[in-house]
Amino acid sequence: MDDTALVDAVQHGDRDAFREIMRRCNQRLFRVARGVVNDDAEAEDVVQEAYAHAFEKLSTFRGDAALLTWLTRIVLNEAHGRQRQRRWVVDVEQIEVSQMDNASIVPFPAKFGYEDPAVAAAREQARMLLEEAIDRLPEAFRIVFVMREIEGCTVEETAASLDLRTETVKTRLHRARRLLRTALHDTLSGTLTDVFPFLGSRCDRMTDAVMRRLGA
Repeated sequence: MDDTALVDAVQHGDRDAFREIMRRCNQRLFRVARGVVNDDAEAEDVVQEAYAHAFEKLSTFRGDAALLTWLTRIVLNEAHGRQRQRRWVVDVEQIEVSQMDNASIVPFPAKFGYEDPAVAAAREQARMLLEEAIDRLPEAFRIVFVMREIEGCTVEETAASLDLRTETVKTRLHRARRLLRTALHDTLSGTLTDVFPFLGSRCDRMTDAVMRRLGA
């Protein structure tokens, strides 16, 4: 069922249709909420409240934007309302960014099938480091990064959801990438001398193999 059909079904008392809407939208809305409030539990609470408001206001949905975009705006309103109550304001214009213009995030490709436990542990640590770095981004940059890079939204969809100009979305994504690059560099720079270790058993194994070859 498309958006209009689902909304129509809900308005005619079909609760399962609203459950389907939630299943389709949960991940996006959770990530967007978390991009604002910076906490898993509160993000879940934000999304739940947003769904309750959306259910009450469903008659106002006209289909001018996608249902997911409409719900995203409700989630953002709820999340920002909580932030205003905390009187926490981020001044984007005061943030100084001086990293390279071509900064980018190093991807960690997913693996399928069997994965070595050590590799899996390393990937999990990398994921945690990246999540922590994203959490430390200023909200204005974090939410754009989440929508564009994690959720894969287009520039236009992100701009529509956040009520921003497309140029602003591009600028904030660019700055978010640079801030992340700096954060990850600062975190990982101390471990660079430890990469590709070749001591211990690996060193002994190769040495023994060479000695055997020389003896032959």
